[in-house]
Amino acid sequence: MNSIFAGLSTTVFEAMSQLARQHGAVNLGQGFPDDPGPRDVREKAAEAVLDGWNQYPPMMGVPELRQAAAAHYRHWQGLELDPTTEIMVTSGATEALAGALLALIEPGDEVVLFQPLYDAYLPLVRRAGGVPRLARLTPPRWRLTEEVLASAFTPKTRVVLFNNPHNPTGRVFESEELELLAAFCRRSGAVLVADEVWEHVVFDGRRHVSVLSLPGLRERSVKIASAGKIFGMTGWKVGMVCAAPELMKGLSKAHQFLTFTTPPALQHAVAYGLGKEPVWFEGMRAGLQRSRDRLADGLAALGLTPLPSAGTYFLNVDLAALDPRLDDEAFCRDMVERHGVAAIPVSAFYAREAVTSVVRFCFAKTDATLDEALGRLERLHRAA
Repeated sequence: MNSIFAGLSTTVFEAMSQLARQHGAVNLGQGFPDDPGPRDVREKAAEAVLDGWNQYPPMMGVPELRQAAAAHYRHWQGLELDPTTEIMVTSGATEALAGALLALIEPGDEVVLFQPLYDAYLPLVRRAGGVPRLARLTPPRWRLTEEVLASAFTPKTRVVLFNNPHNPTGRVFESEELELLAAFCRRSGAVLVADEVWEHVVFDGRRHVSVLSLPGLRERSVKIASAGKIFGMTGWKVGMVCAAPELMKGLSKAHQFLTFTTPPALQHAVAYGLGKEPVWFEGMRAGLQRSRDRLADGLAALGLTPLPSAGTYFLNVDLAALDPRLDDEAFCRDMVERHGVAAIPVSAFYAREAVTSVVRFCFAKTDATLDEALGRLERLHRAA
């Protein structure tokens, strides 16, 4: 067995979901919505399965989806992308990440990552032969600063893996933070791989800023997107990669020998979905923002202090404000076993020097699910 993967434990998401099933808990841990996704998009997929082409589609993706993605990003992010040379379809964002890292990293290259980080990043970097350099973000603001970046960048930095909007913190990084990161990338000559899967899940009137629009990064950045996150259908696993033609040549070779292609029916449905009227995307955000606020208000009423959430499906609670002695993992286990609500300890998103006082809740749920969880947590409030 390969030592990198053989040494990995069960992910915290699976462990907490198993506990949730075992105890009949309301699962606010794993990040997926309660509803099945927009019906019209699902109907397009069903039509394409029955009436469309079900053999191999083009390796780079069906032309309709690449053209739709180019039009979508022109409208929403002001990006001008050539659908024939700068957009590729993958089997989910995780495949896109794996392919990008395999294509860009030579053994021994240093790769900057930001803790807390999505659990797939570190094993993928190591499997590609990269040497991780971990920058540490901390609550309550989780900010990118000169000091944070200087702690991880070195003359050997070749790749930077960056997530914005950021899971698990819910941060949408400010323009000055992005410009600071761009300056470090330009100085080091590093390629910036940007996990932008939450690009449409932003709140309070914000608009996503892609790394492809940052000064000096258009030719040395990789943008990764996820239809599953855009449309709230996490099982579809349709990803998109955007990069300059020279970068895309290498990225496409890695994709060719990983999954090669993605189900054509889903690609046609996503192409349709990306062309939906702006009012649908605004409504989706408004609905999630309302759920965020419902959960935040309910948790605050129970004496739990929510941290700001500007994007993603996630709201974090700082246990230090409740009791500095509380440990996030122990708190989560107690919450699921005794009170029937599952959440995720944010310490699980750190490889070292973990912050152990923050717990992540998923609010992409129905009102009934959120209210049931809050009702169960009233016992936790009374016990405190």
